[in-house]
Amino acid sequence: MNDILLYVGIDDTDSSSGMCTTYVTCVIISKLKDYGFNISGYPRLIRLNPFARFKTRGNGALSFKLKLKTEKEVEEVKKLVLENVQTLSELQDEKTNPGVVFYQNDVTLELEEFADRTIRNIVSITETESILKNIGADYYKFKNGRGIIGALAAIGCNLTDQTFELLAYRTPENYGSKRRIDHESVVEMDTKTYPSTFDNLDHGYIAIEPHTPCPVLYGIRGENPDVLEQARTMVRVMEPVERHCIFQTNQHTDMHLKPIDNISDMEKFKCYIVNGKVMDKPHVIDGGHLIFRLEDESGNIECAAYEPTKQFRNYVRKLEPGDILEVYGGVGEGINNQGTLNIEKFQLKELAKTEKFVNPMCSCGKRMKSAGKNKGFKCPSCSKIERNGEKVAVEVPRNIEKGFYETPPSARRHLSKPLVRDGL
Repeated sequence: MNDILLYVGIDDTDSSSGMCTTYVTCVIISKLKDYGFNISGYPRLIRLNPFARFKTRGNGALSFKLKLKTEKEVEEVKKLVLENVQTLSELQDEKTNPGVVFYQNDVTLELEEFADRTIRNIVSITETESILKNIGADYYKFKNGRGIIGALAAIGCNLTDQTFELLAYRTPENYGSKRRIDHESVVEMDTKTYPSTFDNLDHGYIAIEPHTPCPVLYGIRGENPDVLEQARTMVRVMEPVERHCIFQTNQHTDMHLKPIDNISDMEKFKCYIVNGKVMDKPHVIDGGHLIFRLEDESGNIECAAYEPTKQFRNYVRKLEPGDILEVYGGVGEGINNQGTLNIEKFQLKELAKTEKFVNPMCSCGKRMKSAGKNKGFKCPSCSKIERNGEKVAVEVPRNIEKGFYETPPSARRHLSKPLVRDGL
């Protein structure tokens, strides 16, 4: 008898005050293994559109697959999954609307395209239900069931690029308390495993440590499971670890970004790679955010390096009108109907020449000085006077070079690809 391949997708079990769908999934997988069920491969953590209006805290959905022998086993798995989603989800929060999907067929191009839309666009519950019915999937909605969108996307996502994340979880009595992680051990781990692991540190900030009341104690991101297991043994903690789990993921792949030719075609709540020319000198607005406009032949758009990006703004400050950029980011609300392009990173492709006007040089080699209003210039060395002299343009050296610049790990979106992953 051939094995039955069952896909399970789960999303929207958490809230701003607690829980985590990765933890729910990890608990479920552990219980399934205790009952002797065979989990195939690593569970998957799929990050969705970071600009989705009703996104969960990290906007990540989970899936895993099992190889089963009988339909009775399928029903047993479904029962266990649903019981644990019911028990562990933050159902008392009005914004928490879990969804669970069970699917017993091959992942089709239609499902891959659906997943791609959830990562780059906005998808409705109605559209998702229509697809679920067409493919014959079994699905369950808790409350309004918005989580079915991410649950199906986590099953269908085609990982043409991938990373892995190891998540260690706290015991329940420690939820909400200060995490007790030996920061020196994190520095040592980073020294020994970077760049196979990445985004561990940010100028002294320990980036593997969350700052929410969720069950996660720490999360290490890397290129493969082996290096993550190695890194885990190096991180010292002063509190119990209930369990840990490694997830295969689309994090840090730029999967959310779509190359686009014309600025005028960009839409709110979508993410792009776009080329253009800096229109104006970047300027600071209330809150410490840095703003400038990017233009091409089709139009222009406001771009922002927000205050949480910290030192990244220092590079943006050095941009000048006429610089040619390739900008990576997503379009948020902004101050007008067009929205604002939130910069995740940029490539400075061409530097504009900047000039300033200075007094002319004297024939003796000294820079002349003003001889008074409308009186020309006078040399301070040889006293020569130029009645009809004019100021001359000289090029000002730029304090920035062509190349890539990115936001720091502490401000990086889950999907944004760090330059180190491209060897930069």
